[in-house]
Amino acid sequence: MMRIWFILACMLVTGMPALAQPVKPDEPAIDLQALQEVQEVVKKIQARYEKTKDLQASFTQKTRIEGFATPVISTGHFYIKKPGRLRWDYIEPATEEIYVNKDDVKMYVPEHKQVLVGKLTYMAASQAPLQLLQGVAKLDEEFDIEPVATKERGAGGIPLVSLTPKQGRAEPERAIQKIVIEVQPKTYFLKTIALHEVSGNVATFEFSELKPNSGLKDELFDFKAPADVEIVRAPVLSRP
Repeated sequence: MMRIWFILACMLVTGMPALAQPVKPDEPAIDLQALQEVQEVVKKIQARYEKTKDLQASFTQKTRIEGFATPVISTGHFYIKKPGRLRWDYIEPATEEIYVNKDDVKMYVPEHKQVLVGKLTYMAASQAPLQLLQGVAKLDEEFDIEPVATKERGAGGIPLVSLTPKQGRAEPERAIQKIVIEVQPKTYFLKTIALHEVSGNVATFEFSELKPNSGLKDELFDFKAPADVEIVRAPVLSRP
């Protein structure tokens, strides 16, 4: 589920969170200055991506698996076009292509000559990815948005933003403990996304060679299965 969960995080580029809610009286005190800084970061991210019609970039994924000393490293490219189109290509160490059109997902593995077809809503076990994909999500309904506990800062001294799933979320939606995002200085495009799983695994994605508003064609996002490819339908999970 790691790659599907990353679709959730990646979709932040088409619909960023609303500002964090005021602190409730029974909650621990929060550094208001740090919170205000994060709110300003979120505002600037939203302003940037509201002006972004499409985006392409390269990525490096480093996955640290609990109990293993050496991380798994993958590289590739992704393409996003509003509304609701995504293409995510793994190139190394193995080829895999993921196509998303609103709620429809196709995952193509050439080595296996198979394409997995399903619904993003069910494959990610949450409505959040679909909402993010469509750019209409209010992440403060799904996550608590705040500075990282260590007050760590990223590139250019800009504070990191932490997204923590709200308490009471049902499994398997709680598979992600938190998502930490870092932005590019000046442009406020996403620089890194780190997914922290409850299991202890951490997948970090670093983006480079970002090209916004290049006029990506719809054909780029249309998957045409080769004649010898087996179509496998993902099981539909029951909703609570």
